[in-house]
Amino acid sequence: MGSYFGVALPAEFDGIETEWRRARESVALFDTSYHAVFELAGSDRARYLNAITSGDIRSLTAGHGVPGLLLNAQGHILAEIDTLALDDRFLLVSHAMAATRTLETLDRYIIMDDCTLSDVSGAWASCAVEGPRAWATLAQVTGASLEGLPPFGHQDAPIAGTKCRILRRAHCGLPGAEIFVPREGVGSVWQKLQEAARASGGGPIGWEAVNALRIEAGMRWFGADFDDTVIPQEAGLEQTHISYTKGCYTGQEIVERVRSRGKLNRWLVLLEFSGQVPPAAGAKLEAERKAWGHVTSYTFSPARKAHTGFGYLRREHNSPGDVLECGDGTARVLESPAEVPKDYFQPTACA
Repeated sequence: MGSYFGVALPAEFDGIETEWRRARESVALFDTSYHAVFELAGSDRARYLNAITSGDIRSLTAGHGVPGLLLNAQGHILAEIDTLALDDRFLLVSHAMAATRTLETLDRYIIMDDCTLSDVSGAWASCAVEGPRAWATLAQVTGASLEGLPPFGHQDAPIAGTKCRILRRAHCGLPGAEIFVPREGVGSVWQKLQEAARASGGGPIGWEAVNALRIEAGMRWFGADFDDTVIPQEAGLEQTHISYTKGCYTGQEIVERVRSRGKLNRWLVLLEFSGQVPPAAGAKLEAERKAWGHVTSYTFSPARKAHTGFGYLRREHNSPGDVLECGDGTARVLESPAEVPKDYFQPTACA
């Protein structure tokens, strides 16, 4: 086990490279029970949530969803929230590591609004399947197809006699889905999915493999690559988590000002490391005996066959090819800013 998003989750099952190949070549199953889940009900729920988060909430209809951010007035990121619309309420999926602050912030401004906010995290567990055979494997288990679901679309489907909510969402940049399971049924659901994944040539993977896959795909993690010390554009989230047409929301003034002026002093870059000792999160990136940034994430990339990761660097030393000192070696800038795939959360199935 290891700590990911502040929660104990499986680190490894059968070796990182074996698990990496499962995701790349067939289907990978992994535990995603690091979430906080809230319910927001009431007739004003769409208007209210639209005014305090960055996603376009008002256009949502039942069975659809949208990623977004909860910002403070200075535009700093307090939480990442996926909003899933049901017939009579929203499910708000965030991170357990920031649950208390997220719940308090969401609740703070409910004054005259017809809204009821509740924490239902204890009722849900979750897991995900991802890889070229993920959709086909899930269809075999549930009898339901993801082909017609839009990005962040979701639907009910049975697995091992338990009604689950299936969400079209990628964690590793591969075709996949996340399955939200009533906590009492998670053991039988996991077993059924594991059997199906193995029958398709895949199987379970741990979060060390997930970390390698998601860095290769350019996917940022809340709590590691972005948090309340940065604004969305510094993290490269403006195309994936921000609606520029929805109107006002908390922090919108800062986001719009950066977009209109187009100037940042630092941003997230992709790095390749030469040292023998893996750099820890927060490790300094130095040049000319001065720190110009820090590392946020690290992995060994089987695809690149190199030690890679993310970090923030100031504009003076963040051009592709720039080399900085880091730990017992160097860090070379590969991408600046770190690329964001167009299908960030919703890759198309390929098998």
